[in-house]
Amino acid sequence: LPESIWETYSAFANMEGGIILLGVEELEDKSLHALDLLDPQWLIDDFLTILNDTSQVSVNILTEEDIQIHEIDGKHIIAITVPKADPRCRPVYVEGDVLRGTYRRSGEGDYRCTPEEIEAMLAEREKLCTVQF
Repeated sequence: LPESIWETYSAFANMEGGIILLGVEELEDKSLHALDLLDPQWLIDDFLTILNDTSQVSVNILTEEDIQIHEIDGKHIIAITVPKADPRCRPVYVEGDVLRGTYRRSGEGDYRCTPEEIEAMLAEREKLCTVQF
């Protein structure tokens, strides 16, 4: 698994969601070319092991249907559809560090959230989770 997959997972979950493709390369003209993953199920199992380790990723927001193996021109790729996280789960962060492991998506890149952006997500979560009598 590419190391940046976790930053992208966090960024997609904290913003509007997105699709992570494994086994695909982007060419200079921005077109996509399928590579062949030799053991896609092993990659999925490895991904899920890390995703479900709360010391690595704060929350798993995926369902079974969000991870699929596709065959394109006889080559296997993996598509991981990351939904926008419920505000009660945000911020979604990695490496056990909300301040250094919370990302957002901007354009084609993932960027570390500012303390103000993190504070806004935490405030929204607290507002939704506060029980009022």
